[in-house]
Amino acid sequence: MKLVAAGPEDATLLAAIHATSFPPGAAWDAETLATLLSLDGTFALRAGEKGFVLARQTLDEAEILTLAVDPAARRGGIGAALVSTALAAVGAAGAKAMFLEVAEANEAAIGLYAAAGFTRIGVRRDYYAPGSHALAMRRCLSAGENSNQSNDCK
Repeated sequence: MKLVAAGPEDATLLAAIHATSFPPGAAWDAETLATLLSLDGTFALRAGEKGFVLARQTLDEAEILTLAVDPAARRGGIGAALVSTALAAVGAAGAKAMFLEVAEANEAAIGLYAAAGFTRIGVRRDYYAPGSHALAMRRCLSAGENSNQSNDCK
């Protein structure tokens, strides 16, 4: 599977993928994606028209902003490849940790992130909507990989 960088010029395609991957009203539109992609430290990787990851890095911390994989292409390794490639990219650029939020009801995504080494560090109550909480997760990227349970990635 070939992953390629995506930029603001790909926002329409990314929005279409996002729309297939999230419930109505939760998908991000092309304008939002283009704006995010124009910000310093923000990047996207895409797997053709099947999926993409959007992330950003500031100094030694990074965050997955969204991960979208077309439902018809799920369970084929696309999500895992996107996450691992994003982790490698920010690690190579000096990030010590990557963070994300995921809906606590999204067991498939939580499993994907756990398999990639992310651990739960908290809960953001009503993050998506009243009664719809998010798990905050982190993956340490430095030599202190096993420090995921502490408050510090070294």
